[in-house]
Amino acid sequence: MKQRIITALLLAPLVIAGIFWLPQSGFILALGVVTLLGLWEWTQFVSSSSRYLALLPGLVVGAISYWLLVPQLSVLSALQPMHYGILVIGSLWWIVASGLAITYPKSRACWENSNAVRHLFGVLTLLPFFWSVIFLRSEHIVSDSYHGAKLVLYVCLIVWAADSGAYFSGKSFGKRKMAPAVSPNKTIEGLVGGVIAAMLVGWLCASWFNIQFASTTIMLLTILVTVVISVLGDLVESMFKRVSGIKDSSKIIPGHGGILDRVDSLTAAFPVFALCYFLF
Repeated sequence: MKQRIITALLLAPLVIAGIFWLPQSGFILALGVVTLLGLWEWTQFVSSSSRYLALLPGLVVGAISYWLLVPQLSVLSALQPMHYGILVIGSLWWIVASGLAITYPKSRACWENSNAVRHLFGVLTLLPFFWSVIFLRSEHIVSDSYHGAKLVLYVCLIVWAADSGAYFSGKSFGKRKMAPAVSPNKTIEGLVGGVIAAMLVGWLCASWFNIQFASTTIMLLTILVTVVISVLGDLVESMFKRVSGIKDSSKIIPGHGGILDRVDSLTAAFPVFALCYFLF
């Protein structure tokens, strides 16, 4: 626990500094490295003679999406149909993935023996996450260079608040298990506590960051949907690790495991939040 706290205290300021102070090109590069490391860790969930070969499908799809979308970012004043398509696909994936996690182990037979499906799951997990973060960071970047950075940090804060709220409320009141076959420690009571904590932090930070929603109701509904999906996103990665017999996706972050272990909730939260934010 001590090592986890020290690492978190060192990483958090670096993450926040990167969100606000890196130029757009530098931010894309840094997020690309994080996504690439996540794809590398995902290769453990795929049966292959070589992890380098298992990395290729994600790299190819990622390169194609980069070639198609990056030139548009410099003139992005409003999302285009292709951008919305990525957010819709990412959000739909997390609805499907959440169903797989909740119904595990019954759902295991649907995908366990298919390498192609496992590759697809990895791409659907990480690429919509990458692009949704970029879309939010690019929002109004010409008129206000910090507006998009505030949006990105906003999503991080509500997810972190939800994680903390779920942990403490689950420890204190948790009785009913969400998905005991995947993660015995996650409870309905913890989820409720996480949602309440996230809504409080989201309401305060929306005012502080001057983030505009159509109404308070829309803001709270957006936070609710984002948090529920983020909690289920954590379950999804736990499901894949359980099937693959892996405890941590890697040991790259001392005391915290791998990249996927740290961003599992965020990979689910960002596409869903971005879709709700841009639609409403």
